Amino acid sequence: MSSKSIVQPTDVSGHLSAFDRFAGACSRGASRAPFFAFCVLLIIVWAPTGLVLKVDTWQLIINTATTIVTFLLVALLQNTQERSDKALQQKLNAIADGLSDVMAALAGDNPRLVHDERELRAAVGLEARESA
Repeated sequence: MSSKSIVQPTDVSGHLSAFDRFAGACSRGASRAPFFAFCVLLIIVWAPTGLVLKVDTWQLIINTATTIVTFLLVALLQNTQERSDKALQQKLNAIADGLSDVMAALAGDNPRLVHDERELRAAVGLEARESA
């Protein structure tokens, strides 16, 4: 595995697209109590309309609304989860790289660490460094 496939935190751009910022804001909003309260309020407002509307129309309204909201939220939350997963992986790669550096520095005192450091680099996909 080449080092180009491993993204380190220093390689990550801090720039987020407008969609990424929008998806993050939606994710934060949807995970809060006021959003849940708003959803409950909509159900409370919708429920009595069954007395006025035909049963088919009444059910169609809630089914359509929940399907649309669910579809859009899944897309937005997937974007947020994907970015979160990438950030976590980058942090883990940085920790593994740092641990590998420590193991290499201590290898003189404990030769077994040379083998362990190679195993760590192979498992994580970090390329071996050229010795200077």
